[in-house]
Amino acid sequence: MIRLACDYQEGCHPKILEKLIQTNMESTVGYGFDAYCESAKAKIREACQAPDAEVFLLVGGTQTNATVIRSILRPCEGVIAVKSGHINGHEGGAIEAGGHKVLTIAAHDGKMCPQELDQYIQDTFADDAWNHSVIPAMVYVSQATETGSVYTLAEMTAISEVCRKHNMVLFVDGARLGYALASEGSDMTLADLARLTDVFYIGGTKVGAMFGEAVVFTNKTLTRNFFTIQKQSGAVLAKGRMLGIQFDVLFTDNLYFEISRHAVAMAMKLKEALKAKGYQFYAESPSNQQFVILENAQLAKLEEQVAVSRWAKVDDTHTAVRLCTSWATSEETIDKVIELL
Repeated sequence: MIRLACDYQEGCHPKILEKLIQTNMESTVGYGFDAYCESAKAKIREACQAPDAEVFLLVGGTQTNATVIRSILRPCEGVIAVKSGHINGHEGGAIEAGGHKVLTIAAHDGKMCPQELDQYIQDTFADDAWNHSVIPAMVYVSQATETGSVYTLAEMTAISEVCRKHNMVLFVDGARLGYALASEGSDMTLADLARLTDVFYIGGTKVGAMFGEAVVFTNKTLTRNFFTIQKQSGAVLAKGRMLGIQFDVLFTDNLYFEISRHAVAMAMKLKEALKAKGYQFYAESPSNQQFVILENAQLAKLEEQVAVSRWAKVDDTHTAVRLCTSWATSEETIDKVIELL
């Protein structure tokens, strides 16, 4: 069975596994205060060109989103996201379970419109009864988005400017950040993201690591008691070096970016081949997620050999599916899927 349903189906990059085996019998201090974690954090700061940033290593994406949001917002405050945002539709109410409402606005190709964000905030506080409702205090965006689209530098800059205008915290979910930065036409760097946001995270789980996300706080006023809240949230790994080793390897010799480029190259090969065959796409994506529309009978036949993610019902006879490449996707796999389709 070929599996292209998501980008976290394999274990981890061989270099990470090799390093984990090499260091397996070492005895180190716990909870992320070991030399491997410190080395990983230093490399991440260097890659972000943010020497003063604070970096925390967490276990998974939902835990990271929930912990960051919970640590920053007061009980009466909420977070603005587009309706298709991951925290709104795919995290089992984790944000609401932490006591904070997700305030939604429309998505356009998966993205947030800066002008609409600005208008939403203005309209909220223009209401005389604004303080009787949940108060927006944070803006959440995903890079790449849930439909594979990628914010340009100009778009992210505009959102950042709106946030600063209204004193809102800007938080970027980077679960697929490597694939976004490696996507076709991307003009953004880690340094840009560090400059424009208050906090973001570099996804490892979906980009080569066995598990783990690296949270980067460029606004250090937001980190008060973060470790303790992280602990409360079940997001601290006692054997913290397992996270440090993985990110230390990923940020050695540009491995994180190399494997991200590979995933995108495989996605683009698939995309161009299917376009040449006349297939229609549900969403236009320059990153590792591709959304193709298939006849239901064809989909049923494909699923005998290829695991895909059913995304949306297009009509009674067609379904949009997601084909997701990763750091581990081989060219032979893509050639086989092209042949089947």
